[in-house]
Amino acid sequence: MLKHRGFPGRLPGTDFQFIIRRPNPKGATPITVRERFRDRRPADRRADAGFMQALWEHFGTEPFERGNLDAGRLSWLFGREVVAVDEDFDPTDYEALLQINEAVARASFPEAFDGGQG
Repeated sequence: MLKHRGFPGRLPGTDFQFIIRRPNPKGATPITVRERFRDRRPADRRADAGFMQALWEHFGTEPFERGNLDAGRLSWLFGREVVAVDEDFDPTDYEALLQINEAVARASFPEAFDGGQG
């Protein structure tokens, strides 16, 4: 499992986790598409925006390996702002390649791109 050095471990001042410390011995938690409803708590929305900002600052438009990124946090963005690079994407593979869909991400989280690299 690739560890993304320099990637923030969590949203500052909260317990919203962005990365995991070690691989799950039973296999990677699958990445799934999670529906974001309008009535989500503001803290959850801030965590999504903070994670999107961290992804953008760390990877930009380049494809990246899932590695130690938290599957639960990725799942809130997967299928919209973060997409699979390969057609044969395995949601339980730590080496699966992902990429930011910049147009969708900017529309969903404009605040995540205010101070990021462009």
